[in-house]
This record gives sequence, structure tokens and C-alpha cells, in this order.
Amino acid sequence: MSIFSKRIIVGIIILIIIGVGIFSFISWRKHQVELTKKVIVIPEDTGPKKEVVGYSVEGRKIEAYTFGKGSTTVAFVGGIHGGYEWNSVLLAYQFVDYLTANPNVIPKNLRVSIIPSANPDGIFQVTGKEGKFSVLDVKTDVIKGTGRFNDNGVDLNRNFDCKWQATSTWQSKIVSAGTSAFSEPEAKAIKNFVSKNNPKAVIFWHSQSNAVYASECKNGILPVTLDIMNVYATAAGYPAVNSFSSYVITGDAEGWLASINIPAITVELKTHETIEWDKNLAGVKALFEYFKNK
Repeated sequence: MSIFSKRIIVGIIILIIIGVGIFSFISWRKHQVELTKKVIVIPEDTGPKKEVVGYSVEGRKIEAYTFGKGSTTVAFVGGIHGGYEWNSVLLAYQFVDYLTANPNVIPKNLRVSIIPSANPDGIFQVTGKEGKFSVLDVKTDVIKGTGRFNDNGVDLNRNFDCKWQATSTWQSKIVSAGTSAFSEPEAKAIKNFVSKNNPKAVIFWHSQSNAVYASECKNGILPVTLDIMNVYATAAGYPAVNSFSSYVITGDAEGWLASINIPAITVELKTHETIEWDKNLAGVKALFEYFKNK
């Protein structure tokens, strides 16, 4: 065999080796890419479903966080009185974080929705923040009552369709209830959310009366309303009160819900500064247990 022939054979062998090497590298690389894809894929049902349910007068988002896929919906709403009751919003966001980290707390038959801030313009007045905020964001030099109303000067918890009238009361003050029931975009957002999701019960977090109140409109208190009031109050250690009697209220959200046969309660925190986490966690867990398998 000539030297030339040997060189040809050696060249062919080298080309084969290089080809096999390239093929092996491409196969290995493809395998690594596939493994990487498998690692970074995130299940679609991880964490809550977040959606915008409406907008404030100033165009700020009103958001809902929904956990679970059960057929029974229970809803929680914070901050309808905005910055005046900012701790109710912090409490709601704390529950969003808690349920995100502990989804197994929710019974399989339940679907839990939380609207942390029903009056985001009012919150912005005392925090300068949109969405989630911290205690450190709360301004300490605001005048008492700042942020209670929306940017139209309406008390949103007087703008619902239960005994609605153009003016209502807050403590000893006369307040605007809007131009008609649901005239305000924030109230419409809650109405639309309720119409879409048909919750079995709605819990509103307020401050600072230190009690759990039942709701009613014109036909008395619904039996389930009494049940959930007592369940939450007993577990959380708040007094249970059938009827708010400190002054006359018209057009409240809880009363409107009662008028359309949806049980609703008002949980009033003890102060305007604390969230009383352990108490309210116990109350919420007790409600979960109550609605389990219902």
C-alpha cells in the first residue's frame, strides 16, 4: 500500500472520529436543553390567580387573589375605608402571603378570594403606594379620617343598594353616599365580582370597633350569617354583635349582600394600627372548617 493510500485511510478515520464526536456533542447538548426545560417549567396552578376586578376613580387597580378550585367560594375584602383603616389592608395582604405559602390549609371544596384593597385611592393618600405596602410606608402626620373616602369624596360603604340615600352618617358626621347606589367605580367592582363569582359568604375587614357584626337589610339576619359571625368571633376571641347600633348606617356593602341572600359579616379590628394576626388566622381557619364539605 502506498503512502498516499495510507494517508487517505488515516484522513477518513479522522473524519469519522470528528463526525462521531460532533454527533455525540449535539446529542448531549440536546439532552441538556431538554433537562433544563423540564427544570424550569412552572405549573400553571402554582400560587393564587390574580386578576383586576375594577379600577378606582383615579384609575388604580382593584385586585383579587383567588386560591383553590372548589365549588364553594368564600370572599374576603379589606380596605373599603382606605387609608383610614389601612391595617385591614395589611391584614388582607398577610392572608394572601399565608395562603400562598400554605395552600393545603384550604379545604378542597373551597375557592377563596381576597380583595385586599377595595379603596386604593384612599390607601394612596396615607402611604403614597399602589398595591402592597408596609407599616413603614404609612404617614404619621395625616389628619384623622384621611383616606376614608374615595377621590370623589364618597364613603364607599354607603354606596351600595340597601336602604341607599344620598347622604348617610359616620359617627356624628354627615357623609356623601354618591349620586346613586353603585355610582362609584369601586362599589361597582365589588358588585361585579359578586355577580361573577356568587360567593357563599363575604367577610369584610374593618377597624376599630373590636367586634364581629352580622349583616341585614330589610328582611332580618340570614341564618348562615349568624353561624359565621359566631364561628369567627368565637375562634378569634372577638365579641359577636347581631346589629350595629352606634349610629344609623345606610347603603353598606354587607347589608346589600344580605338583600341578595349572601351572608356577610364585618370583622372590626381593635385598633387602627394592628392586624391581630393570630386572632384573625384562627377566625379564618374556623370559617374554612365551617364551610368544609358544604
